[in-house]
Amino acid sequence: MTDAEKKLLQAQHRLEEAQARDRVKERKARTRRLIQEGAILEKVLPEVRTMNLSALEDYLMQKLPQYD
Repeated sequence: MTDAEKKLLQAQHRLEEAQARDRVKERKARTRRLIQEGAILEKVLPEVRTMNLSALEDYLMQKLPQYD
């Protein structure tokens, strides 16, 4: 393997590592956002705490005007 090939391979690995870090960062940001949105939903509609997911979905579809 030539020196140029080694440098190219290193650059590819650095790029892959940077992309992996970006994916982790995006996933963590999404998780944080979903948790915060769920907390707001429970705060505004405390009755949803006892619902399972399908009941919650049905409840929200009935409450939100665009699903009528």
